[in-house]
Amino acid sequence: MALKYIFPDPLEADAEGLVAAGGDLSVESLLTAYSCGIFPWFSDDSPILWWSPDPRMVLFPEKFKVSTSILQKIKSGKFSIAIDRNFGEVIRQCAAVSRKGQSGTWITDGMVDGYIDLHREGYAHSFETYYEGELSGGLYGVSLGKAFFGESMFYKVTDASKVAFFYLVMLARKLEFDIIDAQQSTSHLKSLGAEDIPREMFIKVLKSSLKKPTFKGSWRGFEEMLGDPSGLRPPPLRQGRSSR
Repeated sequence: MALKYIFPDPLEADAEGLVAAGGDLSVESLLTAYSCGIFPWFSDDSPILWWSPDPRMVLFPEKFKVSTSILQKIKSGKFSIAIDRNFGEVIRQCAAVSRKGQSGTWITDGMVDGYIDLHREGYAHSFETYYEGELSGGLYGVSLGKAFFGESMFYKVTDASKVAFFYLVMLARKLEFDIIDAQQSTSHLKSLGAEDIPREMFIKVLKSSLKKPTFKGSWRGFEEMLGDPSGLRPPPLRQGRSSR
């Protein structure tokens, strides 16, 4: 797909990481933004705002640290996992979840529509966790080249989103992804091995990743690569402290 939209250089963003305001959330706009290391983040009462923070929180898949408790939860078979089976519901649940310190959601109706369009085009994907046959947690993001841009996650059952994240990282390792973009720094992500890197370094890694083929289309076919959770032998990931 030819990209006709042009964004300002993210290295020239303001001190808070704001790159631009306005535009739309079409597939072309979103693909162009992500390929430049830029993502949308705004509320219903503001124009569309485009960001590229410095530093940038990322996870290099090989540095992932998983707690013993999560490994035990995965082995127990309590949850089942799926990919790209219910993208629309995952993003709607992410939009609906209440977050500490926030009175509303940044995942507006326009964002939901834009990312569903991106999913239909084969660039946005969801990792879903099911408990007793019901969607209990999950996450969604965008994939370009060998980079995965994580957007949001939710859970209704404790640890459901953590299990979804585990499987995202496991698949990223199997597919030899270079980087998982977490955008903004949190203590929880740091506990999993994510780190803050300079924006300039992030852009450099991203440019290299974008030179590699994109796994475009539905990722349902990758589910068999994840194995059966009830008998899973996890890859040799670095062990972290046990967390809730």
